[in-house]
Amino acid sequence: MFTPHGPTLRELAVQALSSVEHGYDLLAPKFDHTPFRTPDAILDAVARALGPVGPFGHGLDLCCGTGAGMEVLRELCTESVTGVDISAGMLTVGRGRVGSSSAGPRLSEARRPRVAWVRGDARALPFGPVFDLVVSFGAFGHFLPRELPGLFGQVHSVLRPGGQFAFPVVAPAPPSSPWYWALLAFDAAMRVRNAVRRPPFVMYYRAFRLGDVRRELRAAGFTVELRELPEFGRRRDGSPRCRMVVATRGSGATPA
Repeated sequence: MFTPHGPTLRELAVQALSSVEHGYDLLAPKFDHTPFRTPDAILDAVARALGPVGPFGHGLDLCCGTGAGMEVLRELCTESVTGVDISAGMLTVGRGRVGSSSAGPRLSEARRPRVAWVRGDARALPFGPVFDLVVSFGAFGHFLPRELPGLFGQVHSVLRPGGQFAFPVVAPAPPSSPWYWALLAFDAAMRVRNAVRRPPFVMYYRAFRLGDVRRELRAAGFTVELRELPEFGRRRDGSPRCRMVVATRGSGATPA
């Protein structure tokens, strides 16, 4: 699963026994060499799906990590892109990646948006309603289901009226798949770890359910639509393997 440049099992164990923030500070230098980074195929599919809707002015990558989603925003936004993450280590790596000459090769210097990196908690975003697009990739397992109302309320509060919140959702593996049992075992191990050790390391793969997500987004004041990402095909039952959730802020105020 890991490249020779990725973390060792010992390094992963140390991370898992830390807090989320400190764990990702430790993992940051090798994060891009792990399967935890969102695959380029998903990033590219989201960029293609959002392209006809844009361009957008100002974009935010929520829980940006090392900046893979920032490169998507740089293709879609004309004025500025901002990455926010709780891990200073991940932000440091991201600054180096996205600021390098190899990042964003399709962008001319004339249309490069401004790039900013902000250390902050997604549950208490330090912004006003200034963004036209918010994206997030692979971060929602770090939030418990009871935290979704507050999280989505925060995203609603930083979007301008008509702004959009977009993120991919992969269909859950069926019980016949080895991945179903692997993820079930991982979540069970994390629950045991968090029951016996503090601070907790919140990372659950099966807690982010599409039905709950749609309900909580609507409660936060969004209108919600699902768009199939056809690059990933369909399951045996005919349902898409991967969708993009697009939640649009209306003209009203953020719900209390």
